Amino acid sequence: MQLEFFDVPSPCIGMCQSDDKGHCLGCMRSRNERQDWKDFNNDEKQKVIKRCLQRKKRKKNQLNPKHEKTVMTLELEADMQPSLLDAPSKAKTIPESDLDFSDFEL
Repeated sequence: MQLEFFDVPSPCIGMCQSDDKGHCLGCMRSRNERQDWKDFNNDEKQKVIKRCLQRKKRKKNQLNPKHEKTVMTLELEADMQPSLLDAPSKAKTIPESDLDFSDFEL
């Protein structure tokens, strides 16, 4: 891994409850990972954080398996900046039949 100048902070968010697999519901660390955090070097801490992120994604996918693809697609589209080379997208237009100009004066 790359050289680190600062200690890797604990991912603890103060929600210390365990799920059925023994992972913390707040940070997704196992019991051993929580107990040994102070003894880990920065590389080990970063690996634990990566495992926690994977656990969190798996847990989220188990709760909403069908919703997963839609959410991931929407997140990717929201994160992407539109290209300046693409044609501008057409704005949504309101059908004229829905407009009421009866109260409008010139």
